[in-house]
Amino acid sequence: MHEEVTVHMVAPPEKIWELLSDVTKIGRYSPETFEAVWIDGATGPEMGARFRGHVKRNGKGPTYWTTCTVSASVPGREFTFGVGNGERPLSVWGYRLERAGDGTDVTEHFTLAPTFGLRLYWSVLGWARGKTNRQDMRTTLERIRAEVEAP
Repeated sequence: MHEEVTVHMVAPPEKIWELLSDVTKIGRYSPETFEAVWIDGATGPEMGARFRGHVKRNGKGPTYWTTCTVSASVPGREFTFGVGNGERPLSVWGYRLERAGDGTDVTEHFTLAPTFGLRLYWSVLGWARGKTNRQDMRTTLERIRAEVEAP
């Protein structure tokens, strides 16, 4: 119940982190989450900050809002958030950045909570959802790469 994709970007990790940790820009990159807003007085990616993401599942629907809580925020290195209850999120999404050669290896990852319902879902539909998640993570990272590598 875990997937991840890594894309190399010819840009410093700090520049990439600035883009991916600003959730208000997610609509420029993600095929599913087309907007997000900070909530509860949050204005940026601090630990414990909360935001709401507006999602169009599989790019087609249903469309819904989901609340997320930042669980890791290390400039230039990591940005991670839980989806759902801040104490026990249903899924965790994030990015890890590592200097590599002429730039940065950026890994987007997600993990589903190991609940009975989610295990059942993943055993039945995981092959399809996992494939969609991998494609969407690659698309997100490729769009970020196009922006950070633009002249």
